[in-house]
Amino acid sequence: MGASDDGPRRLQAGRYACPLCRLPQDRVATLEQDWVLLEPGVKVLAHRVPPEHRWIELSDGRVTVYGVCPPDGSQRCRIEHRLACAKQPLPDLWPWLTAVRNENARAAERRTGLEPSRPPEVWPDAG
Repeated sequence: MGASDDGPRRLQAGRYACPLCRLPQDRVATLEQDWVLLEPGVKVLAHRVPPEHRWIELSDGRVTVYGVCPPDGSQRCRIEHRLACAKQPLPDLWPWLTAVRNENARAAERRTGLEPSRPPEVWPDAG
């Protein structure tokens, strides 16, 4: 029998291998009676992670999404492995920033071949 690549492969208690990158990840129970695969050994300051991606560990070992804004400055959270997996595309964490980046890319394409603008000979009196 061969190994199946359809889902996570069991490594040891609570650890699974990512089917894409084969690195280990922690399988942790959530408050919603579900499971989430978290990046092992990574605890990030919560204010650096978008609210919908903050997984806070509870005293009973389960995790829950911590959407409080702004979080306590010392609060740490865990992140899903899919955010750190080199074989998966990064999700759109900040849609407004993605829109700005896309618009900047279009503006740069429109400027291709144009000479860079030169500063005016005389600057206007700004007061």
